[in-house]
Amino acid sequence: MNDILNTLKLGVLFLALILGLSCIVMSVISNKQGAAAMQERVEYGFFGVTGLVITAVMAYALA
Repeated sequence: MNDILNTLKLGVLFLALILGLSCIVMSVISNKQGAAAMQERVEYGFFGVTGLVITAVMAYALA
């Protein structure tokens, strides 16, 4: 039973890492201009940092 929980935690860790990094990359390669661009970059940056924080919490949970 413990192995199943650790596997699920590892899956959440990888999912959060991939989503966090992809959101950060999407915020960098945005091609919009003006206020819409800043709003999009802030939103993607927020979700990217949130994904990386969840990754750190899950890494701590697995340790």
